[in-house]
Amino acid sequence: MEHRALGKSGVVVSRLCLGAMMFGAQGNPDHDECRRIMGAAFDAGVNFVDTADVYSYGESEEIVGKAIKGRRDQVVVATKAHHPMSDDVLNQRGSSRSWLVRACEESLRRLGTDYIDLYQVHRPDPLTDIDETLGALSDLVRAGKVRMIGCCTFPPSEIVEAQHCADQRGHVRFRCNQPPYSIFVRGIEREVLGVCQRYGMGVICWSPLNSGWLTGRYRHGAEFAVSPRSLIPMNRPRDETESGFGRPRLPYPVLDMSLSQNQRKLDLVDRLLSLSDASGLSMVDIAIAFTLTHPALTSAIIGPRTLQQLTDQLPSVSVRLSDDVLDEIDRIVPPGTDVFQGDGGYLPPELIDPRKRRS
Repeated sequence: MEHRALGKSGVVVSRLCLGAMMFGAQGNPDHDECRRIMGAAFDAGVNFVDTADVYSYGESEEIVGKAIKGRRDQVVVATKAHHPMSDDVLNQRGSSRSWLVRACEESLRRLGTDYIDLYQVHRPDPLTDIDETLGALSDLVRAGKVRMIGCCTFPPSEIVEAQHCADQRGHVRFRCNQPPYSIFVRGIEREVLGVCQRYGMGVICWSPLNSGWLTGRYRHGAEFAVSPRSLIPMNRPRDETESGFGRPRLPYPVLDMSLSQNQRKLDLVDRLLSLSDASGLSMVDIAIAFTLTHPALTSAIIGPRTLQQLTDQLPSVSVRLSDDVLDEIDRIVPPGTDVFQGDGGYLPPELIDPRKRRS
C-alpha cells in the first residue's frame, strides 16, 4: 500500500481510503462481516477510514468504532456532519455552531474515541455563515476533540471564501476537501483540484467507481440487480415545505435507463470495456487508478459492501496507467466533463429550486 501526506497537514494516509458508507442497514447490516472487511483493509496497509453520522444514521460510525478498538493510534479516522439526523427536529442538521458541537459529541460517542482525526462538513450550508461554521470547528480543534477539519463537495468559490475567512478571523483552516471524482465525473478538474493545490489542501475523492457504473456491471444488454449504494445517494434533491425543508425525493435516477444521460453512460461504458480488453486491465483497476493519477489527489475512497469487493479493489493502488490509456480516457470523456450533472454531488440551490431563480 502506498501512502501520501494529506496536503500540508503533515498527516500521512494510505492512497486508498476505506469508505464506510455501506456498513450498516444502508448496505451490509452484518457488523461482524463489516469488521472483517475493515480488518482485511488494515492488514493490506490501509490506515485511513471515512464515515459520516448520516450513514445508516450512526450505525456505520458504531461499526467503525468497534473495528478500530485496540488500534486507534494506527488509524486516521474521518467523519462528517451536515445531513439531517432527524425527520422531525429541524435543527439536527446543517453547519451551525448549535448542531456541529452536538453532532461531534454524538460521533465521538458512537466511534468510541475521544478525538476525530478529520472532521468534515458534508456539504455547503446556504443557511449558515461560513464564519459561524469555522468558528465552531476551530473551537472543537482547540478543545482537542478534533485534530483537523475539512469540507466535502465544496465548489471552488466556497473553498476560497472559507480559506479567506479563516485567515481574516483567526480560525482553523480546512485541510482537506472530499469531492466526487471519476472518469464520468471530471468537473473538479476545471477549478476545484487547482484551488486545493493552491491552498495546500489534501483531496480524497468519493465514488471513483461512479456508483458501480465503472465496474462494467451496467452495460447494454446486461441484466443487473440494483445495489443499495445506487438507491441511497447523499445529495438527493429535497421536496421542500414552505420552510425550505423536507424529506428526500425518491427514486433517485442513478439507474433510470430511460434518461438520456444514462443512455450516454451505457455507450461510454462500451468504449471503456473495449479499452479494458485492449489494455489487459479490469474496469475497476482503470477507474480507480485514473483518479490516483492526478497529482492533486491524495486518496481515493473505496466503499466495499463485501470482502470480495474489497479484494477486487485493493490491487488498483499499484496500477499505473500508460499515456496511451489516459489519452483514450480523455477522448471518451473529455477533461472537466461531468457526464451526468446529478453525479456531481452538489448543485447550488438555484439550480434545484426554481423559486430561488425568480424574484
